[in-house]
Amino acid sequence: MADAYDLSVIVPTFNEEENIAAIIEAIGEAFSKSGIRGEILVVDDGSSDRTIPIVGEIAGKTDDVRLIVRSEDHGLSQSVVEGFGAASADILLVIDADFSHPPELIPRFYEAIRDGADIAVGSRYMEGGDIEDWPLARRLISLSATAFGRILFPAVTDPVSGFFAVRREVVSGAPLAPRGYKILMEVLGRGRWRSVVEIPFVFRDREEGASKLRAGTVIDYLRQCAGIVRFSITRRSGRVSREWEKVVRFGLVGLSGILVNMGLLYALTEIAGLYYLVSAAIAIELSIVNNFVWNDVWTFKSAKNLGGNLQRFWSFQAVSMAGLVINMSLLYLLADVAGVYYLVANLAGIFIAFAWNYAANRHYTWRGA
Repeated sequence: MADAYDLSVIVPTFNEEENIAAIIEAIGEAFSKSGIRGEILVVDDGSSDRTIPIVGEIAGKTDDVRLIVRSEDHGLSQSVVEGFGAASADILLVIDADFSHPPELIPRFYEAIRDGADIAVGSRYMEGGDIEDWPLARRLISLSATAFGRILFPAVTDPVSGFFAVRREVVSGAPLAPRGYKILMEVLGRGRWRSVVEIPFVFRDREEGASKLRAGTVIDYLRQCAGIVRFSITRRSGRVSREWEKVVRFGLVGLSGILVNMGLLYALTEIAGLYYLVSAAIAIELSIVNNFVWNDVWTFKSAKNLGGNLQRFWSFQAVSMAGLVINMSLLYLLADVAGVYYLVANLAGIFIAFAWNYAANRHYTWRGA
């Protein structure tokens, strides 16, 4: 039955009685307007409201809507993976039930895969994308998750998006280990793919119902990232493995910069007799030079010509200074404002500044390396 439909749209649900009938209707309209022969596969995670009977009634009237009710191993990502296995078409698309993902864009995702892409990702962070009506705290959580995800997948601006399409062969037989909400990370990290395209969209907060974002989401996400890294490193192949090798090298270079900084600060202050702030300024700048040279010739292996080196150096300099500001700002905010122990606050500042430095340099200073 793989050729019965052009596209299978997977809608994971949990207590979506306010939205489910409307999203099914909207997806059907997208099919009709574009001429896509599509099926809608609702994968429910054991809803306690009327989601299941509503979908059951709709499915009883049309063969293009199917319902799967899961009774164990609950989770959004697990629901999507079960949907992958049950779908009839060779092109699969994942969309939320709450209209945060615009169903009118479904034909663009379908055409992107038809045109040769293995994965089509809806991006909130590329030009033309945006997020509406999100509180600051949720924006910061999303940006932090996205920044870390982009370390693993630098070619994708929104690797934690929940709105994406994929060829069946990318996920068929792939050792996916779903947990939490970020199933796209699993597909990117463990699926078999060569090309990805991104489609900008405006993310709109839930129209009805309650958000399911929980504190445990962050822990699940970090475990998921660690699992993807471990999977890639043990096989020593694939994009994540190659990218993680760069991350480790970048970190080692950063450690060498700390040694250079501390050694020069001591030598210039205690031996040369300079005022310690003058010594610190010189030490910081020379440690930046040290880090740039090693990253250029070792981490990213892109040293080419003097003009290119100078352009990359000034970019690295700007990113490094911004990282210093991020580190110091977080140290102040966490220690003086939030009351976090200053050593813990400094460690958090170092970690965030490192993520910033790597991601920014990877995407600007050594773009394409």
